[in-house]
Amino acid sequence: MKEAKNVNDLRTNAKYVKQKRKCQLNFKVSGFRCSMKKIIIQIYEIQDPYQAEAMVELEIDNIGSVILSEDNWKIAQIKETVNLIRETASKSCLIPLFSTQESVFRVLDHYQPDIVHFCDDIFFSGLALGSCDTFISLQKAVKTKFPEIEIIRSIPIAAPGMANCVPTLELAEMFESVSDYFLTDTLLINNKENISDRQPVENFIGITGDPCDWDMAAELVGRSSIPVILAGGISPENVFDGIRHIRPFGIDSCTNTNAVDENGCAIRFKKEIKRVSSLVENVKRAEKAIKKEEERLFYV
Repeated sequence: MKEAKNVNDLRTNAKYVKQKRKCQLNFKVSGFRCSMKKIIIQIYEIQDPYQAEAMVELEIDNIGSVILSEDNWKIAQIKETVNLIRETASKSCLIPLFSTQESVFRVLDHYQPDIVHFCDDIFFSGLALGSCDTFISLQKAVKTKFPEIEIIRSIPIAAPGMANCVPTLELAEMFESVSDYFLTDTLLINNKENISDRQPVENFIGITGDPCDWDMAAELVGRSSIPVILAGGISPENVFDGIRHIRPFGIDSCTNTNAVDENGCAIRFKKEIKRVSSLVENVKRAEKAIKKEEERLFYV
């Protein structure tokens, strides 16, 4: 479908979508994005079946776990977690914090997740390697060997006001044909020298707890031919505004739905169920607000 140039075009496109019973992810009119689908909710880091069961009860769509070590990759609790999720309406996601093809294949064969999520720092690691060919080749190989497993690729976006420091759209274009979903995430940048600060997990992006530049995220949503999940500092407090501004396919939360210690610092691998529940409620509130806006466009 061609991009809408004005409100009349948008209404024509919307009418077409209704008649054909399609759900187009993105319409664009002067930067306005209109998402007709339910907003998918994805939650990390769920490492045991007990927390997974709590996520299922909250109707979380994608429940994510992390394989931390390339050597100690067989984790009984994560295997139980994936098996539990398989029996529900939710999908299991798995992040391997390594990118050796043999190791990734071994993990996918063992756990059989619904989705594999690659979150390598493709900007700074790509610069160090001279290209992103290694990461692209891995995703091609995964698609060939495990066609039933979907692929999420994290796309780095700098913090608000620093979006021009990272070639987000160019990187997305490189990975679009070998990915099923994109996930925005915050890449920490040194403000003065435009070099990487130490990311929370070296050579990977994510779990900063800080938002990315939402205008760049919205531009990625508008340009991408595959669904985009909004991540990077997503919390119960900002998820409503993030969805309204960006109109993503889904949202992802990790750090800002974790339990915290006595110093207020997030505790990895331990969710605060009340905060996850609050996040879900605010996502639903955003869906209702968007639905009202869409109805005005359909019927005015």
